[in-house]
Amino acid sequence: MRVAVLEMHGQGDFTDTRLDNAKQFPVAAKAHFGHVRHSPDMVTAKLPALQFYQLSLPAPTAPPGSFDPAAASRGQALLAGRASCISCHQAPRFTEGGWNMHTGAEIGIDNFQADRSPDHRYRTTPLRGIGAARMKGGFYHDGRYATLNDVVAHYNATLKLGLTPADRNDLVQYLKSL
Repeated sequence: MRVAVLEMHGQGDFTDTRLDNAKQFPVAAKAHFGHVRHSPDMVTAKLPALQFYQLSLPAPTAPPGSFDPAAASRGQALLAGRASCISCHQAPRFTEGGWNMHTGAEIGIDNFQADRSPDHRYRTTPLRGIGAARMKGGFYHDGRYATLNDVVAHYNATLKLGLTPADRNDLVQYLKSL
Protein backbone atom coordinates (compact mmCIF):
# COMPACT_ATOMS: atom_id res chain seq x y z
CA MET A 1 0.00 0.00 0.00
CA ARG A 2 2.83 2.40 0.89
CA VAL A 3 4.47 1.89 -2.49
CA ALA A 4 1.20 2.18 -4.40
CA VAL A 5 0.08 5.37 -2.69
CA LEU A 6 3.26 7.19 -1.64
CA GLU A 7 5.78 6.13 -4.27
CA MET A 8 3.61 5.46 -7.31
CA HIS A 9 1.15 8.25 -6.45
CA GLY A 10 -1.87 5.97 -6.64
CA GLN A 11 -5.19 7.36 -5.47
CA GLY A 12 -5.68 5.32 -2.31
CA ASP A 13 -5.75 5.39 1.47
CA PHE A 14 -2.59 4.83 3.50
CA THR A 15 -2.06 5.09 7.25
CA ASP A 16 1.17 4.49 9.16
CA THR A 17 1.51 6.57 12.31
CA ARG A 18 5.21 5.64 12.57
CA LEU A 19 5.80 8.22 9.82
CA ASP A 20 4.63 10.93 12.25
CA ASN A 21 8.02 10.70 13.99
CA ALA A 22 9.54 14.00 12.85
CA LYS A 23 12.95 13.14 14.29
CA GLN A 24 13.27 9.95 12.23
CA PHE A 25 11.20 10.97 9.19
CA PRO A 26 11.15 14.78 9.01
CA VAL A 27 9.95 15.00 5.39
CA ALA A 28 7.24 12.34 5.84
CA ALA A 29 6.00 13.88 9.09
CA LYS A 30 5.84 17.38 7.62
CA ALA A 31 3.97 16.13 4.54
CA HIS A 32 1.62 13.93 6.62
CA PHE A 33 2.59 10.84 4.58
CA GLY A 34 1.35 8.64 7.43
CA HIS A 35 -2.22 9.81 6.87
CA VAL A 36 -3.11 9.87 3.17
CA ARG A 37 -6.76 9.70 2.08
CA HIS A 38 -8.22 9.78 -1.42
CA SER A 39 -11.86 9.54 -2.38
CA PRO A 40 -12.55 7.35 -4.08
CA ASP A 41 -9.84 4.89 -2.97
CA MET A 42 -8.76 3.29 -6.24
CA VAL A 43 -5.93 1.15 -4.79
CA THR A 44 -7.14 -0.96 -1.85
CA ALA A 45 -9.55 -3.14 -3.84
CA LYS A 46 -6.76 -4.11 -6.25
CA LEU A 47 -4.28 -5.27 -3.58
CA PRO A 48 -5.56 -8.84 -3.00
CA ALA A 49 -5.13 -9.69 -6.70
CA LEU A 50 -1.67 -8.10 -6.70
CA GLN A 51 -0.63 -10.11 -3.64
CA PHE A 52 -1.96 -13.32 -5.20
CA TYR A 53 0.07 -12.59 -8.32
CA GLN A 54 3.23 -11.83 -6.33
CA LEU A 55 2.93 -15.04 -4.33
CA SER A 56 2.36 -17.06 -7.50
CA LEU A 57 5.68 -16.02 -9.05
CA PRO A 58 8.15 -18.90 -8.84
CA ALA A 59 11.58 -18.23 -7.40
CA PRO A 60 14.37 -18.49 -9.97
CA THR A 61 15.95 -21.92 -10.13
CA ALA A 62 19.65 -22.61 -9.87
CA PRO A 63 21.30 -22.88 -13.29
CA PRO A 64 22.55 -26.38 -14.20
CA GLY A 65 26.08 -26.96 -12.94
CA SER A 66 26.02 -23.93 -10.61
CA PHE A 67 26.34 -25.99 -7.43
CA ASP A 68 27.71 -29.32 -6.22
CA PRO A 69 24.71 -31.63 -5.49
CA ALA A 70 26.59 -33.84 -3.00
CA ALA A 71 27.84 -30.83 -1.05
CA ALA A 72 24.37 -29.26 -1.23
CA SER A 73 22.87 -32.39 0.33
CA ARG A 74 25.30 -32.13 3.25
CA GLY A 75 24.57 -28.38 3.44
CA GLN A 76 20.84 -29.05 3.70
CA ALA A 77 21.48 -31.12 6.83
CA LEU A 78 23.60 -28.29 8.26
CA LEU A 79 20.93 -25.66 7.55
CA ALA A 80 18.38 -27.60 9.56
CA GLY A 81 20.87 -28.84 12.14
CA ARG A 82 24.08 -27.45 13.55
CA ALA A 83 24.04 -24.17 11.59
CA SER A 84 20.49 -23.52 12.87
CA CYS A 85 19.65 -21.31 9.86
CA ILE A 86 16.20 -22.90 9.81
CA SER A 87 15.28 -20.99 12.98
CA CYS A 88 14.84 -17.89 10.79
CA HIS A 89 14.85 -19.30 7.24
CA GLN A 90 12.00 -21.82 7.30
CA ALA A 91 11.02 -23.88 4.27
CA PRO A 92 9.43 -23.66 1.77
CA ARG A 93 10.20 -19.95 1.24
CA PHE A 94 13.17 -20.03 3.60
CA THR A 95 12.10 -16.97 5.56
CA GLU A 96 10.02 -16.43 8.68
CA GLY A 97 6.27 -16.20 8.60
CA GLY A 98 4.67 -13.30 10.41
CA TRP A 99 6.95 -10.80 12.13
CA ASN A 100 10.26 -11.55 10.39
CA MET A 101 12.20 -8.58 11.70
CA HIS A 102 15.47 -8.48 13.66
CA THR A 103 17.70 -5.88 15.25
CA GLY A 104 21.26 -5.44 14.06
CA ALA A 105 22.48 -6.89 17.36
CA GLU A 106 20.49 -10.09 16.75
CA ILE A 107 22.21 -10.67 13.41
CA GLY A 108 25.62 -9.30 14.33
CA ILE A 109 25.74 -6.09 12.31
CA ASP A 110 25.23 -2.38 12.83
CA ASN A 111 21.82 -0.72 12.64
CA PHE A 112 22.71 1.72 9.85
CA GLN A 113 20.16 0.43 7.32
CA ALA A 114 17.67 -0.69 9.97
CA ASP A 115 17.53 2.79 11.45
CA ARG A 116 16.18 4.03 8.12
CA SER A 117 13.07 1.86 8.57
CA PRO A 118 10.15 2.69 10.86
CA ASP A 119 10.81 -0.26 13.16
CA HIS A 120 14.62 -0.02 13.24
CA ARG A 121 14.89 -3.66 12.19
CA TYR A 122 16.04 -5.86 9.34
CA ARG A 123 13.73 -8.25 7.47
CA THR A 124 14.69 -11.92 7.23
CA THR A 125 15.66 -12.32 3.59
CA PRO A 126 13.96 -15.21 1.76
CA LEU A 127 16.64 -17.63 0.60
CA ARG A 128 14.64 -19.35 -2.15
CA GLY A 129 16.29 -18.41 -5.44
CA ILE A 130 19.14 -16.53 -3.78
CA GLY A 131 21.84 -18.40 -5.68
CA ALA A 132 20.26 -17.81 -9.08
CA ALA A 133 19.20 -14.24 -8.44
CA ARG A 134 22.17 -12.81 -6.56
CA MET A 135 25.31 -14.53 -7.83
CA LYS A 136 26.67 -11.20 -9.04
CA GLY A 137 27.31 -10.28 -5.42
CA GLY A 138 25.98 -7.73 -3.05
CA PHE A 139 24.54 -10.02 -0.43
CA TYR A 140 22.82 -8.98 2.76
CA HIS A 141 20.54 -6.03 3.36
CA ASP A 142 22.96 -3.47 2.06
CA GLY A 143 25.27 -5.54 -0.14
CA ARG A 144 28.06 -5.55 2.43
CA TYR A 145 29.04 -9.16 1.69
CA ALA A 146 30.42 -9.93 -1.76
CA THR A 147 29.67 -13.67 -1.67
CA LEU A 148 27.43 -16.20 0.02
CA ASN A 149 30.59 -17.60 1.58
CA ASP A 150 31.14 -14.21 3.26
CA VAL A 151 27.59 -14.29 4.67
CA VAL A 152 28.02 -17.82 6.02
CA ALA A 153 31.42 -16.88 7.52
CA HIS A 154 29.77 -13.89 9.22
CA TYR A 155 27.08 -16.03 10.86
CA ASN A 156 29.62 -18.71 11.75
CA ALA A 157 31.67 -16.12 13.66
CA THR A 158 28.75 -14.09 15.07
CA LEU A 159 26.69 -17.03 16.27
CA LYS A 160 29.72 -19.15 17.17
CA LEU A 161 28.44 -22.07 15.10
CA GLY A 162 31.78 -23.87 14.89
CA LEU A 163 31.41 -24.71 11.20
CA THR A 164 34.54 -25.98 9.51
CA PRO A 165 35.59 -24.60 6.11
CA ALA A 166 34.13 -27.77 4.54
CA ASP A 167 30.84 -27.24 6.42
CA ARG A 168 30.68 -23.64 5.24
CA ASN A 169 31.27 -24.73 1.65
CA ASP A 170 28.52 -27.36 1.91
CA LEU A 171 26.11 -24.78 3.30
CA VAL A 172 26.94 -22.35 0.49
CA GLN A 173 26.37 -25.11 -2.08
CA TYR A 174 22.94 -25.77 -0.57
CA LEU A 175 22.06 -22.05 -0.63
CA LYS A 176 23.06 -21.94 -4.31
CA SER A 177 20.72 -24.88 -4.97
CA LEU A 178 17.61 -23.25 -3.51
